[in-house]
Amino acid sequence: MSRCILHVDANCFYASVAMFRAPELRGCALAVGGNENTRHGIVLAKNPQAKAAGVKTGEPLVQARRKCPSLVVVPPDYSDYLLFSKDIRSILLEYTDLVEPFGLDECWLDITGSLHLFGGVPFLVAEQLSERIKSELGITVSIGISWNKPFAKLGSDLDAGDGIVEYTRENYQRTVWTRAVSDLINVGPATTRKLAAYNVRTIGDLAQCSDTYLDRRFGVVGRKLRTMAQGLDTTPVKAMRPEDMDVARTVKSVGNGLTAPHDITCVQDAKALLHQLCESVAHRMREFQVKGTVCGIGVRHADLGGYSRQRKLRMSTHITSEVMNAAWDLLCENEPLDKEHPIRQLHVCMSGLVSQHEPWQPDMFGSEEHRRHLEHLDASIDDLRRRYGNHAVRRLSELADPAIKHLDIKGDNIIHPVSYWA
Repeated sequence: MSRCILHVDANCFYASVAMFRAPELRGCALAVGGNENTRHGIVLAKNPQAKAAGVKTGEPLVQARRKCPSLVVVPPDYSDYLLFSKDIRSILLEYTDLVEPFGLDECWLDITGSLHLFGGVPFLVAEQLSERIKSELGITVSIGISWNKPFAKLGSDLDAGDGIVEYTRENYQRTVWTRAVSDLINVGPATTRKLAAYNVRTIGDLAQCSDTYLDRRFGVVGRKLRTMAQGLDTTPVKAMRPEDMDVARTVKSVGNGLTAPHDITCVQDAKALLHQLCESVAHRMREFQVKGTVCGIGVRHADLGGYSRQRKLRMSTHITSEVMNAAWDLLCENEPLDKEHPIRQLHVCMSGLVSQHEPWQPDMFGSEEHRRHLEHLDASIDDLRRRYGNHAVRRLSELADPAIKHLDIKGDNIIHPVSYWA
């Protein structure tokens, strides 16, 4: 039996929620923007009127205002977005338990087993969903329909308005295959450039690539992309857990990054920011009950150039001080930390994750008793922060920079899935 999969994508989600909360903004050119005082002044989302004026997601607000002097900018409200996201998922769960979120504003649904309960026609189910979300929540969605997840997402991406697009086994070669290869999920700018170098420019071109070419240029990922282009992807839609309003996900890495309120030009300020990032990463690893074996950092300078570095650790860890020491060593090896080399943004990531319950080989040159004391200390601090907030216990190094000490990096961090194969 051929699957019936829908992809539901809320249109201009952040901007739509803002206009729902403030109806007087409807009809205005509106953008949701970051805090310019903390150097996060970029366009996070825009409505159709702002888009028509040339405003683009990701561009600085200063530049957006030049294009559209009447632009209304509102701050983001993630708690509100989470609330609307849960409401959308609640509606979708009335049609099937196979609902898989992909970020706050997108979901796949597999209605193969329940289609007969709603008339047996996928397009009519999509229309019903669209009307319900619009009437009950006041926002519009685009819906794609197909027999596999990548093509369903392509359908919702095609119509940025309140539309429904269906790709079938009868029409996909003349519709999907003519679209740019960059429209396919997981084909980013770098992959697009590599494919274009060999004149692979459409999804149809990718579908007909040879094994030899794909293996040489992309390895196993190349064949996965071709499978999606051919419509042969069989990745299932995961079942959502109603209590979490999400699906179970395999955590492959834990990271956190931040654009500093000012350029980092000295050791003291670098430690203040890096320690907060490491606190967040280590705390989240302990929540996931995992330890990391590879520590990595990312650095972006004031000129927006950047790089990343990583190192395998001798022992897996989720101890805050050990994560900090590893990240600090990497930073000091690559940065002079002076005014001639200002740092705009730092990122810390732990990967190569293993369960904290797995057996490990103690370090004969280290002190296991000292490590156990550090783990108990972290556990006590975690408990205090859980009960009284993330600022209940602070490290002295975090208080050195007045512009950074008020930040709650862990509490303000919003996690979204970034990989189709995660």
